[in-house]
Amino acid sequence: MRETITTEAELRDVIGSSTPVVQSKISDRLNDETRQFVERSPFMLLATSSTDGTCDVSPRGDPAGFVHILDEETLLVPERPGNKLADSLRNVLANPHVGLLFLVPGVGDTLRVNGRAALTTDPTLLEPLAVEGKMPRLGLLVEIDEVFTHCSKAFIRSDLWNPERHIERSELPSQGEILHSLNSSVDADQYDVERAERYARREGIY
Repeated sequence: MRETITTEAELRDVIGSSTPVVQSKISDRLNDETRQFVERSPFMLLATSSTDGTCDVSPRGDPAGFVHILDEETLLVPERPGNKLADSLRNVLANPHVGLLFLVPGVGDTLRVNGRAALTTDPTLLEPLAVEGKMPRLGLLVEIDEVFTHCSKAFIRSDLWNPERHIERSELPSQGEILHSLNSSVDADQYDVERAERYARREGIY
């Protein structure tokens, strides 16, 4: 029979407790050091959940610094065109608690921000987020509750930034092939060709 852990006391028996130094790294705002991770990051993961606990993690990317620091306690995340499923946005409407994980290419340490988000259409806030002359229609205002860095162990274990470990895209099923496996009416080759053409035209990027 598989043994499961059901209490924090049982968990601590297995993994132990964090040190005072680790506990002291958690802050309720950005400072001159941690804000640099936001300013230099071109890629961020956004975690949200609905009221029933269903979770979603969504990638967000743009030129470095795309998440604007309005002040040490407030971030503004642009919402670019997507598939319109709007999982993250619908979750925020139901449950404002979010988690953000900022990555900087080639760097093992990451920055995590936990906070509460709201959707905004305020053009005064969104105009500075324009890219290629296109202003986002929406933005996520995030009030910071916690800020802290993660160490590099996950990147050391995964060797993520090592180009010799990178995988050719052709070794995995294409998006068209995946869609065809779910819906046989989708022509995989046609979908992949049209998708590549849209990307080449930068259609729907901004």
